[in-house]
Amino acid sequence: MAVRTQTLKELDPRTIKRDFPIFTRTVHGKPLIYLDNAATSQRPQSVIDAVTRYYQSYNANVHRAVHTLSHEASVAYEDAHKKAARFVNARSWKEIVFTRNATEAINLVAYAWGLKNLQAGDEVLVTIMEHHSDIVPWFRLRELKQVAVGFLDVTDEGRLKLDELPRLLTKRTKLVGLVYASNALGTINSVAEVIEAAKRVGAVTLLDAAQAAPHIPIDVQALRCDFLAISGHKMLGPTGIGFLYGRRELLETMDPFLYGGDMISTVTTESVTFNELPWKFEAGTPNISGGIGLGVAMDYLCALGLENVYAHEQKLLEYALNKLLQIDNLEIYGPKETQDRLAVISFNLRGVHPHDVAGILDEAGIAVRSGHHCAQPLMKRLEIENTARASFYIYNSEEDVDALVDALKTAQKLFA
Repeated sequence: MAVRTQTLKELDPRTIKRDFPIFTRTVHGKPLIYLDNAATSQRPQSVIDAVTRYYQSYNANVHRAVHTLSHEASVAYEDAHKKAARFVNARSWKEIVFTRNATEAINLVAYAWGLKNLQAGDEVLVTIMEHHSDIVPWFRLRELKQVAVGFLDVTDEGRLKLDELPRLLTKRTKLVGLVYASNALGTINSVAEVIEAAKRVGAVTLLDAAQAAPHIPIDVQALRCDFLAISGHKMLGPTGIGFLYGRRELLETMDPFLYGGDMISTVTTESVTFNELPWKFEAGTPNISGGIGLGVAMDYLCALGLENVYAHEQKLLEYALNKLLQIDNLEIYGPKETQDRLAVISFNLRGVHPHDVAGILDEAGIAVRSGHHCAQPLMKRLEIENTARASFYIYNSEEDVDALVDALKTAQKLFA
């Protein structure tokens, strides 16, 4: 998957790193090298300042008062929705529903759309490489509505078996859930092709873009997806904030996911009418500071340019793969071609448990993840239980890769 670019600007990770105060600290006496970005990214000072400024200067609830603080908070919170709409090129900011994360966004679709539209005998199709968040909600719908849940397989290299789509997509397929980019392998999927195939059978499409959004430009109008879920904490934003993009025509017909304050228009002792979009789906006091912080995080990424972010990571990915492939008994999972994957590298040192590898790396000040990465069906398909995973971002450099390689060689010697 190649991102179409115009004039690229080379990013300087050393300069970028100065915007992130966490990199002033050490771990076990070593400078922090953070390679766990697929789990969560770090936050620039501008995001931290935005959250602090809200609490220090205009902390108030939104949409509930006419006083100055509430007005300022409401404007800032709504502006964050508008930034999110621009970030994914939605037609309207009213198509953006703030949630806690991509997990909640997917659950919102499962309950608010699925409970109303799925019937016994209908089918939901997802891929074997989905995060658990795009599998378990549909299992719940299987229990509640007796729908079938099917899986699109992957090759041994971690690519979707797109040639199986004609067999799996039928008139009974009502929703196709698809991860834009795999958090476990880094694979960037051919989402446009899957969406078009789904539309031919009349299925609704849901993209999990939690991994893709921090790294590549997303255009929901060009993709023609119906829903798209994003987590803010993976793209420089605060934790506990994300959003769901939904086509307005679908959101208008859906019932609310949660009920309570701010999602209603009127309530009597006899009935209720719901608020307009997107507040219809944002019950109760929201994560106001998180939404504002996410807006600033998107400002930061847009200032860098997502095309430039992707290009920087592609260069780093190629360098890292070349270095890692020189280590004996190290197995790397996922596509071989760098243009088909994000800068996410899952690997195993033969004979060494990934947790032990991660422990040795931590002693060197290097943070990576080890485990099944909330993708156990994919791990089983690849006939492995766990991997170590190094995932890179805008503040990582070739020096970080060199330190990773040296630490892996140390681990290899220790467990020889």
